[in-house]
Amino acid sequence: MPNWPSDRLIRRLLFTIALAGIISGGLLWFFGRTLWAQSVWALATLPVILGLAISIVRDLAAGRFGVDAIALLSMTGALLLGENLAGVVVAIMYSGGNLLEDYAVGQAERDLKTLIDRAPRIAHRYSGQLVEDIAVEKIAVGDKLLVRAGEVLPVDGILKSEVGAIDESAVTGEPLPVIRQRHDPLRSGSVNAGETFDMTASAVAGESTYAAIVRMVTAAQAAKAPFMRVADRFALALVPATLLLAGAAWLFSGDAVRALAVLVASTPCPLILAAPVAFIAGVSRAARSGILIKGSSALEALARAHTVMFDKTGTLTVGGARLAAIETAPHFSSEEVLRFSGSLEQASHNVVAGAIVTAARARSITLTGPENVHEAMGSGIEGRVAGKLVKAGSDRFIFTHGRLPSWAVRALRRASWRSALSVFVSVDDQPIGALLLSDELRRESPRAIQALRTSGVKRIVMVTGDRADAAETIGAALDIDAVLADRVPSDKVEAVAVERRLHPTIMVGDGINDAPALAAADVGVAMGARGASASSEAADVVILVDRLDRVADAVAIARRAYRIALQSIVIGLTLSGIAMIAAALGMLSPVAGAISQELIDVAVILNALRALSPGRSTVQGALAPSSIRALEQDHEVLNEALNRLREIADKLDDAPKDIAVSLISEAYQIVSMRIVEHEREDEMVVYPRLNRSLHGNPALAAMSRAHREILHLARLLSRLTDDMHVESVDRYFIRDAQRIIESVEALVRMHNAQEEDIYEHTAA
Repeated sequence: MPNWPSDRLIRRLLFTIALAGIISGGLLWFFGRTLWAQSVWALATLPVILGLAISIVRDLAAGRFGVDAIALLSMTGALLLGENLAGVVVAIMYSGGNLLEDYAVGQAERDLKTLIDRAPRIAHRYSGQLVEDIAVEKIAVGDKLLVRAGEVLPVDGILKSEVGAIDESAVTGEPLPVIRQRHDPLRSGSVNAGETFDMTASAVAGESTYAAIVRMVTAAQAAKAPFMRVADRFALALVPATLLLAGAAWLFSGDAVRALAVLVASTPCPLILAAPVAFIAGVSRAARSGILIKGSSALEALARAHTVMFDKTGTLTVGGARLAAIETAPHFSSEEVLRFSGSLEQASHNVVAGAIVTAARARSITLTGPENVHEAMGSGIEGRVAGKLVKAGSDRFIFTHGRLPSWAVRALRRASWRSALSVFVSVDDQPIGALLLSDELRRESPRAIQALRTSGVKRIVMVTGDRADAAETIGAALDIDAVLADRVPSDKVEAVAVERRLHPTIMVGDGINDAPALAAADVGVAMGARGASASSEAADVVILVDRLDRVADAVAIARRAYRIALQSIVIGLTLSGIAMIAAALGMLSPVAGAISQELIDVAVILNALRALSPGRSTVQGALAPSSIRALEQDHEVLNEALNRLREIADKLDDAPKDIAVSLISEAYQIVSMRIVEHEREDEMVVYPRLNRSLHGNPALAAMSRAHREILHLARLLSRLTDDMHVESVDRYFIRDAQRIIESVEALVRMHNAQEEDIYEHTAA
């Protein structure tokens, strides 16, 4: 089979021939060789005519009709009427426009190509005590690998060294290196940002995270969108309108050259270039934000979306069990409950046990190895921890005799309200507390839903296999328009089909069970940061960073790219229309019309490339991503204090006077030393920076008002504790203290969430 030159090489060759022809013809004309000049210009135009004719025939064979026919008519008409200079100018304009498109597309695809170009080819594998270099394709699961500083991880694996600093920005968009501990999972495509470490391969190269991303990027670049281009829709009206105007100019003036001038001035490069350049620029812009859009058709469908449907677990929520609260029996602390249960659950391998152990380690609680462990599947687990008999499980497993104490009833009631799982804990048959575990909302979920509505999405639906009460709790918290619960995968597909019949629909999910629904939607969006699952393969858009608000970013980027494409087309056609009318009236010669059209083309391409930028914002970035991360971490630390305030408020329900005094004093110390100091630092350091960015936005004034309210509550608590003595404390005093503590806890939690929304809004 012959090795044909690429389309881009042919376009460069045609442009070179046309350019050489007009220059050499111009020199001949300058030295008085007019006939030779005309011949050179005609010969330079013919190859472009031939290449364009072949392209048009190929498009017609594929069932596409575009606006290139006008350019073909312009060049052919120019040669037939002896306007060879106009013909070669149009040839340069058309072939040069193609080169400009190649350049623009190359600029727009640069971020996508970077993903492919940086894929590792070589890995360092241990062979006994030696290290050998092998091709990444030869890595097998279980191989021990060496990763040097600055190298890209070749496959997914498990960290075998004690610690590793990993730059995951290319895979997830996370700007800062993350610290991984021994036995933590590692993703291929990440970079070793620290010292050399060892890892064990958990997947072969072709099945690793980065390989899946590269496959999807390659498919996105190679795929030809099976939809009618924006430009082709305008072409259906432009081509006959141009021919009618050219014919009218010829008819009323009797001059065929006027008809040619109209055709030259209407050469539709704005239509040919605007849409693909803007769309590919939009795809590239999304890639920089950790969003992989698989081609222009997916981007256009995103831009037209009316309805967004979400899976719940792992999409709107974090996915899996998380420790939501600790309920304690009288005279026991939450740390004791978590220490005993975490130590015991180390021997279990279920999801709940893992969540408990993770929560204990996150609070830096030292765990003890359990002994003589016995597990009753579905009920609980028991064993010895530091010589004590520890049990953890359901209320029936712990409370085998008699009625439940009031604190346990309260724990079950709160678990029911929160759709949470309760794990009760006892030590030497003495119940000491309960752990409430639930699948909590992602921190960014409310912001993501609001951003989707702001970007123009009209309807938001949640479809989940979870039970109705849990689903409706999440739906109410996010103000979702409709909640469809108890849906198996086939039901999800049917729900998507119903919405799709009404309006263009996006489906967002993360699990394998979401793949059929993603494929059934106009646009399937996969939360693919946790690995390359079937959902990522079935999706049209993959969110490479584990953030739900990137879905709203994808819609916003798509709508902006689509809007810029339409804007470029309308502006280009308007200017071309003015030039056509001028040509029809005899005010523009064919050569002048061609030159004016070339200027229009350059303007259109530059405008289309604006889709590469994030666009205008009323907010100038005041906070770097590292600053936002530090502020959010401060809030996470503060959450521990808020959790303790909640425990204190609960304990005050039935605490004796002496214990109540101690608890109220502790609450005052937490409020005055941790919360008040935090809010004052925000007011003095963070808010001035935000104020410069927000230009005195009233929202920031409202946030400062919340600071004042928190300080007011702190003063009330201070005055309450000034003269507090055991003998003067009664149930009304305790209730007043309880109300203040509960108010502080609730207000600070809400205030922190609002601050985080503002931090993200002002990100640099």
